[in-house]
Amino acid sequence: MTPPSPNEPAYGERMKSKGGLSRLTRALGYTWDGLKAAYHHEHAFRQEVWALAPFAVAAWALPGLTLWVRALLFGSLLLVLIVELLNSSIEANTDHITLERHPLAKRAKDMGSAAVFLALVNAGLIWVTFLVSAYGSRLWDWMF
Repeated sequence: MTPPSPNEPAYGERMKSKGGLSRLTRALGYTWDGLKAAYHHEHAFRQEVWALAPFAVAAWALPGLTLWVRALLFGSLLLVLIVELLNSSIEANTDHITLERHPLAKRAKDMGSAAVFLALVNAGLIWVTFLVSAYGSRLWDWMF
């Protein structure tokens, strides 16, 4: 590999964004590529998308909710997918560095998994709290 000439910008500088509409277009392309990669390569992400989809529809279809409540319900689901994407990126990067067992790699992967679990607990608590407060007596009668 030949060294860059003194007048040529360093690799990092060449890769830096220059801004503008082309930056936004590229960023949206990277986002789409990331979502496709997660869906195609991450079983957990795919499972969560399909498991959360009915709740996402319900967040907008349940009658008589304020926009804030709908946003909170939907946002709690979106947070699960966001954290799963971050967890998947940690796992992919860890595997890229080494496939050997290492305590730090295990710690990183376990922490990512714990973050996903907490996001799921958060979503569950928000949904249960909402359902009990909004439909508590009717749910109780329906269940028993």
